[in-house]
Amino acid sequence: MVDIHSVNSIFISAVSQLKTEEASFEAQLLLQHVLNVNRAWLISHENDALEANIHEAFETLLQRRINGEPVAYILGYREFYGLKLKVTPDTLIPRPDTETLVEAALAKIPQNDNTYYPSFRRKSESSDFTTLDSDFRRNDALKILDLGTGTGAIALAIAKHRPQAFVYAVDASQAALDVAIGNAENLKITNINFVLSDWFFALSQENYKQNFDVIVSNPPYIEAGDAHLTQGDLRFEPIKALASGVDGMDAIHTIITNAPQHLNPHGWLLLEHGYNQAESVANLLQQAGFTEISHAQDLAGIQRVTMGQL
Repeated sequence: MVDIHSVNSIFISAVSQLKTEEASFEAQLLLQHVLNVNRAWLISHENDALEANIHEAFETLLQRRINGEPVAYILGYREFYGLKLKVTPDTLIPRPDTETLVEAALAKIPQNDNTYYPSFRRKSESSDFTTLDSDFRRNDALKILDLGTGTGAIALAIAKHRPQAFVYAVDASQAALDVAIGNAENLKITNINFVLSDWFFALSQENYKQNFDVIVSNPPYIEAGDAHLTQGDLRFEPIKALASGVDGMDAIHTIITNAPQHLNPHGWLLLEHGYNQAESVANLLQQAGFTEISHAQDLAGIQRVTMGQL
């Protein structure tokens, strides 16, 4: 006789209730979370019975997912580029597509000493920013800017893999910045600073002026009237991090127009965008004086990132 309270029986029941494309994966994540175990443990203990309090906790989480709440918000974290990041409803949920932007940016940033890297001039600058590590100074390091950082996913992934560079992460939401700062502290990443700013606004002020070697952004790029905003996980995410004007291009246009004032000679601008916006973004980059314009495809073969050099 099958125990209806066994791990496997509860898992099968959850999958049938979720009825989503990723039902098995989501049920597995929820079970791992309440049990605080990995996938291998679930498989090897599938016939174990769940204690009543654990089962009840799982059913509560399951019901939240059935009601449409994103798994990332239920768990409170999301894996991104090998980093475990805290997420909240104040932040966009990091997605695999955005790892394309990280890969493209890392390809533009040298892995070791940047002195001889031909794409950038090396210059010393003083900084008015306070870092998470007060003894850390990167006056001669390449400077990277992440606009609209949210959880800090892009900025932290770059900072982690390019420790010799210094990353500035900007967001207009203090609540989002608080999440990003917490993620940096948890991951012990210190070559990063966080700035409260509406795009470039704070960086244009006299006491904060900086020029950067690489600027990256995953800005809002969905059309304001897109029906997808009222469906699935998007219903729960901050609308300002998703939609940007009638054609979804308002934020992208603002970034491209202002980026040249904040880039060092030969600096790069890399932008994530919608599946059908690559050509429009490339045209805007060309009009703004960028050259070496190219695209990077996501895992689905969609042109997801467009970049150009000043």
